[in-house]
Amino acid sequence: MASESLHSVAGPARRTVMAAAGAAGLAVALTACGSGDDSSGSGTVLGKTSDVPEGGGKIFGDVVVTQPTAGEFKAFSSKCTHQGCAVKDVKDGVIVCPCHDSRFSATDGSVQKGPATQPLPAEEITVEGDEIRMA
Repeated sequence: MASESLHSVAGPARRTVMAAAGAAGLAVALTACGSGDDSSGSGTVLGKTSDVPEGGGKIFGDVVVTQPTAGEFKAFSSKCTHQGCAVKDVKDGVIVCPCHDSRFSATDGSVQKGPATQPLPAEEITVEGDEIRMA
């Protein structure tokens, strides 16, 4: 009888321990997946305005951001509409796809030279101070 009483006082049931461990793991996972330090409520920061040269542009992952004229920023998908290659360069007001040399306007994404026949889709961005963000 003495051993039974020690067994019941030894600690919480295995089920209780497992439930607590699962809840703690879920809390850690949810914290890790949080939105981070985005105090403005806007989208993900792509980069700084100083990263994008006037008359040119810069590729930030799936988005190409251009600055056709001083202080005017535009954004387009970086995926070429011809066969889906990633555009690699922006110079002299033109976005260039290296796969088949399609060229797009840095101002409006329109096709300047094929084989692409469709413009680059526009992406929504905002400029907050010196940061370029997804809208």
